[in-house]
Amino acid sequence: MVTVVIVTYNASKTLQRCLNSIYSQIHHNNIQIVVIDGKSNDSTIEILNKNSAQLYYWASEPDQGIYHAMNKSLLQLNTPWVYFIGADDALLPDFSKLIEELEDPSAIYYGNVMYKEKKCSGLIPPYQQAKLGVFHQSIIYPTSIFKKYKYDTRYPIAADYALNMQLHKDPDYHFEYRDLIIANYNHTGISATNKDLAFEKNKSKIILKNFGFGIWARYMFRKIKAHIALKKY
Repeated sequence: MVTVVIVTYNASKTLQRCLNSIYSQIHHNNIQIVVIDGKSNDSTIEILNKNSAQLYYWASEPDQGIYHAMNKSLLQLNTPWVYFIGADDALLPDFSKLIEELEDPSAIYYGNVMYKEKKCSGLIPPYQQAKLGVFHQSIIYPTSIFKKYKYDTRYPIAADYALNMQLHKDPDYHFEYRDLIIANYNHTGISATNKDLAFEKNKSKIILKNFGFGIWARYMFRKIKAHIALKKY
């Protein structure tokens, strides 16, 4: 069983499409849907009411942002696995294939997403994970992780990035890649079009803490090199 969490705010234009992509999964009976809405003032609530029979849980109340809403969703988890998707994203058939792979409770399984009509990102080695992160919509997490961690709401856009960096270091978990394209990731959402300045300010420290000196030094060297090259122009 997998819980799929959707956090919404004024998502009426895309929410039904996202829900339909879940309903169309071969293993839809193995999926519980949790929706946390931030007190939308469009027709999002009407859509949730219309779909309520197929939702495990939904609530609508003011929140303090995406990751505050995600943290609230953690209280509703009662399945061994959890997946987070944006209301403007959509699952693909391979999501059900990834569900079939969920065997190791210490594994964080991830696949690929379609992003700007291209398959991204493949197997991600530690340096690339530190530098660029892993698409949140490509990951199915063991629910046990969220008994130990929550999303850091100091980072309004990149808290999932920060969490995955912590998990890289955690000896209780490891990342497992499967070559499956599990979701369409909307490239016009907030995480795709904005930088998290608070996270960027702390990023090098987080890399050093969770990936060690070697990867940190490589990251800093390339960052300084890019900065020097930019100043030349």
